[in-house]
Amino acid sequence: MQYTVNKHTYHFSDLKDLLAKATPFRSGDALAGVAANSYEQRVAAQFALADLPLKTFLNEAIIPYEEDEVTRLIIDSHSATAFTPISHFTVGELRDWLLDDAVDTHTLQQLSTGLTPEMVAAVSKLMRNQDLILVARKCEVVTRFRNTIGLKGRLSTRLQPNHPTDDVKGIAASIVDGLLYGSGDAVVGINPATDSPSAVSTLLYMLDTLRQKYNIPMQSCVLAHVTTTLQLIQQNVPVDLVFQSIGGTEKTNSSFGINLSLLQEAYEAALSLNRGTVGNNVMYFETGQGSSLSANAHWGVDQQTCEARAYAVARKYSPLLVNTVVGFIGPEYLFDGKQITRAALEDHFCAKLLGLPMGVDVCYTNHAAADQDDMDNLLVLLGAAGCSFIMGVPGADDIMLNYQSTSFHDALFLRKVLGLRPAPEFEQWLMKQGIMDERGNKLTTNKLLLKEWAEKQI
Repeated sequence: MQYTVNKHTYHFSDLKDLLAKATPFRSGDALAGVAANSYEQRVAAQFALADLPLKTFLNEAIIPYEEDEVTRLIIDSHSATAFTPISHFTVGELRDWLLDDAVDTHTLQQLSTGLTPEMVAAVSKLMRNQDLILVARKCEVVTRFRNTIGLKGRLSTRLQPNHPTDDVKGIAASIVDGLLYGSGDAVVGINPATDSPSAVSTLLYMLDTLRQKYNIPMQSCVLAHVTTTLQLIQQNVPVDLVFQSIGGTEKTNSSFGINLSLLQEAYEAALSLNRGTVGNNVMYFETGQGSSLSANAHWGVDQQTCEARAYAVARKYSPLLVNTVVGFIGPEYLFDGKQITRAALEDHFCAKLLGLPMGVDVCYTNHAAADQDDMDNLLVLLGAAGCSFIMGVPGADDIMLNYQSTSFHDALFLRKVLGLRPAPEFEQWLMKQGIMDERGNKLTTNKLLLKEWAEKQI
C-alpha cells in the first residue's frame, strides 16, 4: 500500500501498519513505535486508507485468526446480510455516507452487525471531531434492566461511591448524596478496594437493601473480578450486573484473567437469576485505549484499533452498560486534554456504530497534562454526541482510585444545558420522592429522604 505526497511516495507494509500510521497522534502509539513519523506521512496514510475497499477488512486480519480468539469472534460473527448495502464502499465512501442526512438512526441500527471493529476504527481516523459527534448522535442503543438506558434526549449516570477501605459508612454517605442529586440511574457501581468475596458480598447486600426499602428502579454492581462475582452468584448473593474489564486481543484478556468462555459462563449465570424487571441486559464492561499496550499484548496494532476490537467482545454478551475509562490509564497513552478528548469521541463513535450502549468516564490522572476545564469541554461534546451515561463521583475526585472524573453537579449541569433527562423510570422515582421537579430542577425541600437508612449505616 502506498500514497504519494509532494513527489514523495510513502509505503505501508500491511493493513495494520496503514491503520497505525493514519491514526491522529497520541503518546501511546509513539511509545509502541507504530505512529506516523511526520504529519505528512499521517496524511498520506489517511488518503491511502480512504481509498481502501471495506471488503479488505474481511480478507486481511490484522491479528491472525488462528492465534487470537477475538479475531475469530469478529470474523465468525460478521453479518454478510447487514454488510451488503455498503459492501462496495471504500473507507472514504463510508465516511461520506455516514455523514449524509439520509442515513438515519434506523439505518445505522440495521447496519451494526455488518460492521467490524476495524472498519469503524478506520473510518474514525478520517473524521474530524465534529464528524464523530454528528454520526454518534444519530445512533440510539437502548438497554434495560430495572430502568431504560440510552433513549434519545436522556443522560444517565453511574453513581460511583468508592472508598479506599470499603467502609460501608463512607460508601453509604456517598450513595445518599448522589441519589439526592439525581445520580445513579445507569448503575450504583462500587469499585471495591479488595476483591474479597466477603467484602463484595457485604456491599451487594447493602445496595440491595437500599433498593428494596425505597423501591428505587435502579441496578447495582460491585466491580469485582468476574470469577469473584460468579462465586457469589453460586452463593445466592443478590447480584444484578456482572462486571469485567475487557480488551481487544486474546492476550489482553488473558492478562485480565479472562477469556470468552469465562465471560459466557458469567453471562448465563447472571441471566439465570432473572433479577431484571424491564429487561435482561445483565453485563457491564469497561475498556480503555492503551490497555493492550500496557499488557504487551497489542500485536503492533495501534491502541485505538485495539480498543475498537474490545467492543466486539462486549457486543457478544448484550451488555446493559459499556464505558471507556478514557483518561484513567495515564499520559503514557493519552498525553494531554487534546488527546483524551479525541480518544473519547472516537471510542464513543465506534462503540455506538457497533451497537453498544456506550458511556464515557470523562477523566484524567493528576500527572497528565489535563485539567477540569478539559473535562468540562469533553463533557459537553459527549452530551451533544448522545453519550448514554457518565460518572457521578463525589466532588469529581475518586479517593480510592486516585483520579479525577465528573461529579453529581456535572451531570445536573449537562442535563440542564442540553435539555437532557434521566432514565424515565428513575426520573419518575426522583419526582415522586421530591428530589426533582418535572422540569428537571433539583429540589432542596426534602431533607428526610433516605435519612433513616443513612443513619443506620453511619
